[in-house]
Amino acid sequence: MKNKSFWYSLILAGMSLGTAWAIRGQFGHEYGAAWAGAVGSLSVLLLAKRPDWYNKAFRATLAGSLGWGLGGIMSYGVVVGYGRGIEFVNVYYGLLMLFVIGGLYGYVGGALFGLSLTSTRQTKVPWPQLIVEMTVGGILFYFFLIEEFGWLMTPPRSEVWAVCLGVALALTWYLVRQQHYAALRVAVFAGLGGGFGFAFGNFLQVLGNVAEIKFNFWNVMEYSLGFFGGAGMAYGTYTARWEQSDEPETKAGVLVPLLLLVLLIPFIVWEQSFGTERVTKIYSAITDNLALVSAVQGLSLLLLLLLAAIWFNKYYLSPKTDALRYGEADIRTLFLGHFGLYTAFSLLITGAVISTYRIEQYLYVVNFIVIALLIGKVQAPFVPREVPPRKWLLGFLAVVAFLALLAFILIHSHAELPHANKRFE
Repeated sequence: MKNKSFWYSLILAGMSLGTAWAIRGQFGHEYGAAWAGAVGSLSVLLLAKRPDWYNKAFRATLAGSLGWGLGGIMSYGVVVGYGRGIEFVNVYYGLLMLFVIGGLYGYVGGALFGLSLTSTRQTKVPWPQLIVEMTVGGILFYFFLIEEFGWLMTPPRSEVWAVCLGVALALTWYLVRQQHYAALRVAVFAGLGGGFGFAFGNFLQVLGNVAEIKFNFWNVMEYSLGFFGGAGMAYGTYTARWEQSDEPETKAGVLVPLLLLVLLIPFIVWEQSFGTERVTKIYSAITDNLALVSAVQGLSLLLLLLLAAIWFNKYYLSPKTDALRYGEADIRTLFLGHFGLYTAFSLLITGAVISTYRIEQYLYVVNFIVIALLIGKVQAPFVPREVPPRKWLLGFLAVVAFLALLAFILIHSHAELPHANKRFE
């Protein structure tokens, strides 16, 4: 039963981030990825069922959110097109670069999430110093890799993947230097999961298009990234060694993470996504009643502000003491509400509330219901394991070899597809 609970927890964590990442496809960029990262981080905390982590939930969720969100600055549209070609070198290159991009999403998100769980009064993480190190790493790697060496991944698009790579390596240096091996473990497996999920999702996307199945296979690719990335982050968390630290949170410590998570990030998503021009274009294709445009804009903003007010009152104003202690029910309520709002935003922005032309939107609802019913009943057993760099290297090589097999299958499955790109002639 313990083994089953472990695998159930990985599946639920994967479904949580997978669904949120697929939803993120409607919103994009850093802000959409940050909201999805928050959903995934909360799911890992809830499945752990560790009372000492509930008080860290806001800080840990914000750290995971910002880590996953950082990768939203990377461009991958051209890279996806490499997988649609017919030359092995281009297709394999495309899958490998998606592995790198997805891996950077997960690695940075997992590292920051794990670090926030590591941080206690005895072993505080010097966040300002770490942010400076990450920033310097990002600048240096971009300058040398792109400006000096000209190692371009996705010309003519943005090459800020090099910034994320520099951030990830600076993070690694810090984790090793400070011996934060639990956080390093979370980073490695979240990175492997996210990288494999993105490349495998591209494989599924191409095959789905070849089979001419009428479905949004771009969303399948996004779900794959989130599912394997979330499962990887959960696996790294539940197989690491963590100190017990039953410390109450303070109101001052909760205020900024709470406002960023439930107000600022959702508001940026709303402001960037529910503009009149975009909403009018979507709804004019499915209805003549354009009065719905203002209704959708107003309803989405009202839901955002209403839930933000409820969370602010519940988690900040209502407690009468400065020493805050949260329980499982508190964090589960936040998870379901925050996840539910993201799902509602997706239904509203696509017009799925009045039309069934986007059937994948209803699969998000099904996923949400399944997760909501099961997440309180599943507890992840912790199975601490040592840090085995040699096995990590072998696992990395196994994934790289498997991607070569996928590339071989793809080039023999179709003629050149529309929107195929070539990196090498």
